[in-house]
Amino acid sequence: MRRPDVPFPAGHRPWPPPARPWVGAQRWQGLLFAHWPLPAERLRPAVPAALPLDTYDGQAWLGIVPFSLSGLRLRGLPPIPGLSAFPELNVRTYVTLGGKPGVYFISLDAGNPLAVAGARCLHLPYYYARMTVRRQGEVVEYASRRLGPSGAALRARYHPVGDPAPASPGSLAHWLTERYCLYTVDRRRGVRRLEIHHPPWPLQGAAAEFAVNTMTAPAGISLPNTPPLLHYAQRQDVVTWAPEAIAET
Repeated sequence: MRRPDVPFPAGHRPWPPPARPWVGAQRWQGLLFAHWPLPAERLRPAVPAALPLDTYDGQAWLGIVPFSLSGLRLRGLPPIPGLSAFPELNVRTYVTLGGKPGVYFISLDAGNPLAVAGARCLHLPYYYARMTVRRQGEVVEYASRRLGPSGAALRARYHPVGDPAPASPGSLAHWLTERYCLYTVDRRRGVRRLEIHHPPWPLQGAAAEFAVNTMTAPAGISLPNTPPLLHYAQRQDVVTWAPEAIAET
């Protein structure tokens, strides 16, 4: 079923979209999900204590997610040329609160300094980075280096494998990707939830080569010396709601 003010059907969601109007829209393209399993105790120091870590069969997961963002706009307004399209790179893990499993971003790098400044007002840990994305057919060549002392960097080459399809409910791929909110903690340690909505992810398998990957080093997290679990999505259209404060229970 589709609510008149929400642009996508919502029957696949674990809870209904918020009753209030959505406020923003964007598009994600050429997206790679690279995930590594980690013991929860290794991720716990990087996640605020107010946010319980979410696990799958007792295992925590960390994701590194490069993609290209476009069509960034406020509701009722067109995208602003020069400000609405840029590369983005997320380091994320998974938390749950109040029965709503979501994403916690350990860091977010973007290639647009104005977008970084605006997102920091939402208490999101954005950083400005020098980024390039090149495509050769289905192959994506992605490079990012954060400006500043950490110099966190990624250089990767990836492409899809197989046909796109939604992940099966209950599967690890579904658990990792079908999440409809993110959590932040403000300077006063107050928790905020930002809801999002989109169609089910059209996931494909993926192959990737990582020439450089120091994205988790600033958080003090070492990745296992094992290949990551990889998924690819060609495109995802998204709407977002304003963050809401979550009352302490």
